[in-house]
Amino acid sequence: MDARTMRRRFLAGLGSGLRVVWPILSVLLALMVAAGLVIGVLEGWPVLDALYFTFVSGLTIGYGDLVPKRQVSRALAIAIGVCGVLVTALVAAVAVKALGTALSDDER
Repeated sequence: MDARTMRRRFLAGLGSGLRVVWPILSVLLALMVAAGLVIGVLEGWPVLDALYFTFVSGLTIGYGDLVPKRQVSRALAIAIGVCGVLVTALVAAVAVKALGTALSDDER
């Protein structure tokens, strides 16, 4: 099988897998955004800064340019981090499954 066919099968498997886990992913992303906006209100940050903080923290990068000071904000930041790890794990699991399917189709 050539690379183009394998890439097509992988992307098809990735798309179908993401459709299956999309309800879970959308809930996790909504929780992350909601928690980030609450942190933004508590810390007095603009909305864009709060969303930036949410996704930088959720992707476990955490640059440190925005740091929550209140205890409640810190607890919510931990929840954002946990949700971010779950989102990353779900997407990685779907990608591994799609790759396995594309490779197993190649062996047939």
